[in-house]
Amino acid sequence: MTNTSKKQRVVVGMSGGVDSSVAAYLLKQQGFDVVGVFMKNWEDDDTDEYCSSRQDFLDAVSVADVLDIPIEVVNFSTEYKDRVFSNFLVEYQAGRTPNPDILCNAEIKFKAFLKHAIQLDADYIATGHYAQIRKTGKLFQLLKAEDGTKDQSYFLYRLNQAQLAKALFPIGHLYKREVRKIAEEIALANFAKKDSTGICFIGERPFRDFLNLYLPQQPGEIQTPDGKVIGQHIGLMYYTIGQRQGLGIGGTREGSDAPWFVSNKDMQRNVLIVVQGHDHPDLLHSTLRATNLTWISGNLPHCHWVYAAKTRYRQTDAPCTITKLTQHDCQVDFAQHQWAVTPGQSVVIYESKVCLGGGIIDDTTATQ
Repeated sequence: MTNTSKKQRVVVGMSGGVDSSVAAYLLKQQGFDVVGVFMKNWEDDDTDEYCSSRQDFLDAVSVADVLDIPIEVVNFSTEYKDRVFSNFLVEYQAGRTPNPDILCNAEIKFKAFLKHAIQLDADYIATGHYAQIRKTGKLFQLLKAEDGTKDQSYFLYRLNQAQLAKALFPIGHLYKREVRKIAEEIALANFAKKDSTGICFIGERPFRDFLNLYLPQQPGEIQTPDGKVIGQHIGLMYYTIGQRQGLGIGGTREGSDAPWFVSNKDMQRNVLIVVQGHDHPDLLHSTLRATNLTWISGNLPHCHWVYAAKTRYRQTDAPCTITKLTQHDCQVDFAQHQWAVTPGQSVVIYESKVCLGGGIIDDTTATQ
């Protein structure tokens, strides 16, 4: 298909939500030739009981009809299973807590989807992410969104220069309330639709029920750091660092009614380690090691410069320095202790509003 129009073509990933819907509207208002694509990334047990994809598709089609733009469904479920879900299972089986949304952005939305869009003769792809892109010379920078409460740059830190050069984030300069107001003003039926939460392929079902479909339970002991057995767990993969709920042990032990929190997993002994109190020293770390690094500019950051980092989404930026930096791993030292730093999650590095990149948290053992 050859695009003979003078208009630049943008293929928009339309999820059925208000954000991508308004993104498509704004692009059309700006004079782009807008084409919508609804991505289907999951097929296993895809029923209305757990998965909202059917309703989401109907919502996306409804919006496309109002905006008078074409829309198609593209099935990326095979790519998703190979590139995202397989990693998800491997990480959980190893006792880590991965973030599949980050890998989905890098491998599906900005790789498989981008490849498909180019076949549609697209000049750009666009999504409803709350983030911004700035071009400085030949360099593309990923910036935080204007709405700090909705900023999603944390989930986009693995994008590279080639991907950012082809990407647009039309709502990154807006606040969520402004996005909903625009949707209401142009009579989009989804203007008040609730934001999707959680991992897309799990839906609203209990997490343990889902994981049990793929990973067998391996019960073991729950112990305190000094080795006292205080309960039984059903499998280390079902727990994450900092977890308080669902441990099956009471709050009162040895005269203290402080709640228990997961502080570590001993994979070799199949033992879950728990401590009492939110601010227990075993839950606080000032150093972490990160691997599988990726830097948006393609260049390594400076060692010992003061940056800011997040070790989980919605966390306040924490001042830090990067040390022991190689192409493959680095050490991040924080000015203040960070709570429940979790292997498998991502540490994302910022310089003011600019997202530099980051890596996967490997451990919290200081090597100073």
